[in-house]
Amino acid sequence: MKYKIAVIPGDGIGPEVTGEAVRALEAVAASFGHQFTYEYVQAGGAAIDSCGECLPQATIEAAKAADAVLLGAVGGPKWDGLPGEERPEKALLRLRKELGLFANLRPALMFDELAEACPLKPEKVEGGLDLLVVRELTGGIYFGERGVRETADGPEAYDVERYSQKEIRRVAEIAFEMAMKRNRKVTSVDKANVLESSRLWRKTVAAVAERYPEVKLENLYVDNAAMQLVYNPKQFDVLVTSNIFGDILSDEASMITGSIGMLPSASLAEGAFGMYEPVHGSAPDIAGSGRANPMAAVLSAAMMLRYTFGLMAEAEAVEAAVKSVLAAGYRTPDIMTDGCIPATTLQIGTLIAERIAERK
Repeated sequence: MKYKIAVIPGDGIGPEVTGEAVRALEAVAASFGHQFTYEYVQAGGAAIDSCGECLPQATIEAAKAADAVLLGAVGGPKWDGLPGEERPEKALLRLRKELGLFANLRPALMFDELAEACPLKPEKVEGGLDLLVVRELTGGIYFGERGVRETADGPEAYDVERYSQKEIRRVAEIAFEMAMKRNRKVTSVDKANVLESSRLWRKTVAAVAERYPEVKLENLYVDNAAMQLVYNPKQFDVLVTSNIFGDILSDEASMITGSIGMLPSASLAEGAFGMYEPVHGSAPDIAGSGRANPMAAVLSAAMMLRYTFGLMAEAEAVEAAVKSVLAAGYRTPDIMTDGCIPATTLQIGTLIAERIAERK
């Protein structure tokens, strides 16, 4: 099989972790007989520095011409003084809109080897933790009308939360499809006791649920969901929610697992196209030091193999390689514990690639 991947290394540790994800993909190609080609393009702060804008049109065109996009991370304090529309993070919002990436999948999986890093009491996560947050990505308050206006009380800023039935329905369908492949439970998170947009959200999700009688649906207000995630996270299987609520809850869920540096994500469009990126940020304070954990980027590549390319065995090979490296005790500083073996970004990437090759 031949696939074209647009690679956006981005800022900070983005180029380092993306490089190791590409090495893992090359190991897959060699072991399973595939061919991956890569087009490297810019977005974020790196693009601002080189061409004066956070998302060049050439990057959009390259992404649209590819079978999938692999993204590192964008942003950093270097560009914090820029106006909102010019900041590196604006590139992500525009990419999502331009590519039609309406559903963000963030698995929160606690690896057995990292259980000690979980901040919750052991009994709360005994037997493991594996949940999936499905976040609507191109609607809601992040894309709604916004502005600043003068009033008698001084400047007033506003951001509008707006959702159409179609936007809600299609992300709910993704959540139920994911649940059918997991433990058949969907928790829809909203604020229907206050927000009109949430009332439409709840009504629309309920209508989708009727087509999936095998899946149990429950509804939670977002404040209760946030509490339940730290009180009893094992009660969840798939959570589906709006853009802003999903942004917050998925970060909370990721930290429950013990390290945000271990978690991948997928942003999906209609059909099989997707953009894949680690959940962590650009971490400019450790860029170039060899301390960055590449495992989330590598696992994002595994999600690409599974969801866009449909290469299940290959995705499992990558995931098994990561688990094998963890089981052998190798650790970057963010997941280091007593008795483990310190390893650099490059060393972790090499070990993962070697283990993928061994599965040939």
